[in-house]
Amino acid sequence: MTVSDTAAELVARSNRLGADPRNTNYAGGNTSAKGTETDPVTRQPVELLWVKGSGGDLGTLTSKGLAVLRLDRLNALVDSYPGVDREDEMVAAFDYCLHGKGGAAPSIDTAMHGLVDAPHVDHLHPDSGIALATAADGEKLTAECFGDRVVWVPWRRPGFQLGLDIAAVKRENPAAIGCVLGGHGITAWGNTSEECEANSLEIIRTAERFLAENGKAEPFGAVVEGFEALPADERRERAAALAPVIRGLASTDKPQVGHFNDSDVVLEFTAREKLTELAALGTSCPDHFLRTKVRPLVLDLPPSASVEDAVARLKELHEAYREEYAAYYNRHAEPDSPAMRGADPAIVLVPGVGMFSFGKDKQTARVAGEFYVNAINVMRGAEAVSTYAPIDEREKFRIEYWALEEAKLQRMPKPKPLATRVAFVTGGGSGIGKAIAQRLAAEGACVVVADLDQAAAEAVAKEIGSTDVAVAVGADVSSAAAVEAALREAVLAFGGVDLIVNNAGLSISKSLLETTDRDWDLQHDVMAKGSFLVSRAAAKVLIDQGMGGDIVYISSKNAVFAGPNNVAYGSAKADQAHQVRLLAAELGEYGVRVNGVNPDGVVRGSGIFAGGWGAKRAAVYGVPEEELGAYYAQRTLLKREVLPENVAAAVFALTGGDLTHTTGLHIPVDAGVAAAFLR
Repeated sequence: MTVSDTAAELVARSNRLGADPRNTNYAGGNTSAKGTETDPVTRQPVELLWVKGSGGDLGTLTSKGLAVLRLDRLNALVDSYPGVDREDEMVAAFDYCLHGKGGAAPSIDTAMHGLVDAPHVDHLHPDSGIALATAADGEKLTAECFGDRVVWVPWRRPGFQLGLDIAAVKRENPAAIGCVLGGHGITAWGNTSEECEANSLEIIRTAERFLAENGKAEPFGAVVEGFEALPADERRERAAALAPVIRGLASTDKPQVGHFNDSDVVLEFTAREKLTELAALGTSCPDHFLRTKVRPLVLDLPPSASVEDAVARLKELHEAYREEYAAYYNRHAEPDSPAMRGADPAIVLVPGVGMFSFGKDKQTARVAGEFYVNAINVMRGAEAVSTYAPIDEREKFRIEYWALEEAKLQRMPKPKPLATRVAFVTGGGSGIGKAIAQRLAAEGACVVVADLDQAAAEAVAKEIGSTDVAVAVGADVSSAAAVEAALREAVLAFGGVDLIVNNAGLSISKSLLETTDRDWDLQHDVMAKGSFLVSRAAAKVLIDQGMGGDIVYISSKNAVFAGPNNVAYGSAKADQAHQVRLLAAELGEYGVRVNGVNPDGVVRGSGIFAGGWGAKRAAVYGVPEEELGAYYAQRTLLKREVLPENVAAAVFALTGGDLTHTTGLHIPVDAGVAAAFLR
């Protein structure tokens, strides 16, 4: 088998294992293969280890995510190993074992793969395996479940010594196909890639059957009366009401993006009598609590409590959580420990409603929630056959504030200017709104693309990226109910909103005598009333969050420039322009800045111009429609046509972090129209 075949086979096995959440969690576990290559310098055969590198995910692993190391040098580290008290030094030593150029950085688990005498090794985090690993009598249960085919290994923090321990288990138990790592996960091995994968799956499926056949019916205890799940619509409405408050609390130390999960797994757990007891024990697998923190915040009120009472109690519990987390840090911190990273919860459980999870971006928040679902499954399995007994608090702290974890965090790229911010853009399905949505997403924001044409909004959101970056909502901004529904969807998608762009608009070019009541009402309903409705609904979210925010109006030079044949449009834009001033004055006390952008006519890519406005304006000025953009450019001081991306750039300038002390401002984006100068 060639080198490329070995790597390709390993990647394919990893992808298969990682594709099934029963086998391992996102970004959890690692796989490896050993083989021989000709050294390009000596032209002699050299034994190599291909292993998933630090930070990768098995389900999406590619060859670039593999670290490649020389086995002779890796095995030589055994003789220079300074002992468990200094085992962190071995991670840096792995760099001196690398073969060739490129590849991923070796992870802390490299020793587990390199030192075990097997050509192929899998280390995974299946819920069923961790359930046995966290059971109070896990060693006994492992023997009952597997006999001598799987061996128990007591808890040890991942590292070089754990690699030595597993290597010894493999040598001393020739009939074994793998082991259960106390408090952590499983490791399997094989002589071929196929055998290794089969052994991994045998361990996982055997554990699943054992738990199903031997577990008790209600491991979380009885349902607590009054804590059952609310009906779906009522549940989501309450979640949307609570989400901004919870996000604001979870962002006390630093802004966070949120994710909501009301799956049956979560709702069943939060309705049971053991909820408080088990949640307080926290998660066990290092991959879990590094993302979920040691324990969640649990609201101890039934869903029948008023929203006001729930909010008040959440604030009390949050204050207590922060105090408890600081005490946890102080109990275990040593002089060289990294500084406390933040005392806010990453997981908040609300009985009858669901789970809110938080992170530096949507993917991180979503994955944190997925990990807590893994933890619920683990607790269910352990409680079904025994008693859930995670690793102790001291060990959790040693991993959470591990110098190696801190170094990994320090290597993360600098966040983009709008990272952690959630933008809500009306009229985002085309033209200026589309350009704004694209620009804000490119600068790091999560974007909700709102448009009357939901199909157009969905197309823009899909073009921007996955639902971790952009989602689409249908929204008739002239309807209060539709606006509030759209904001609820935004809140449920990302935890809240921070940046609102009132861009939805239309125009009907007619003289005063030709303008009908309907023409007037339609344009004012969409732009004047619509902006008011969106700002009102968004302001409630912004105030509940307590994180400040931005509201930006896409007005027009016509708000101050008296042009012919647009009385309804121009006056609606003037209404928007004055809303900016009024709301800036009213919302300043909440840290909410309100600003506007006044573009000149944006012809290219504009939904308004494509809908007939362009032809009518061209007729007013006596030029062919295809030359309208050039006509507008020639009447400006800079002789430049205004494009959608120019307007998007102004929105970013207002919200990107440099104009923190600016509110009530209108920025002209008109290439210089002297008659529209602000006075």
